[in-house]
Amino acid sequence: MKKLVATLLTLVSATALVLADDAFPNISTDELKQAIAAKKVILLDVNGTESWQEGHIPGALNFDKVEGSLAKALPADKDTLVVAYCGNERCSAYKAGAAAAKKLGYTNVKHYSKGISGWKKAGEKTDSGS
Repeated sequence: MKKLVATLLTLVSATALVLADDAFPNISTDELKQAIAAKKVILLDVNGTESWQEGHIPGALNFDKVEGSLAKALPADKDTLVVAYCGNERCSAYKAGAAAAKKLGYTNVKHYSKGISGWKKAGEKTDSGS
């Protein structure tokens, strides 16, 4: 019985660590706008190239295009704020960009949960084209 309890506790702890490792804090629209205005953020648009070309938050990198050379696309300072986003609050594609930045050692990685839909709904400007 003790062995079973110990095994269950180990599994629960391991699961909690995995889930915590995938969690990225959210950033609000106002906080994101301030970071953009201060030029203190790198944005990763994880919506795919077609969507990025149709409209993205100004300055956002097309993750599909830079994924293979992300280390070169991101600044050397690992404390730089990196914000990943995708389509909306129900979308989880942002995790690929956020996890890639974290894997490269970036320590200030956040998620803009409202995504491009929320950005547009807030009346904010988007850029389009390649």
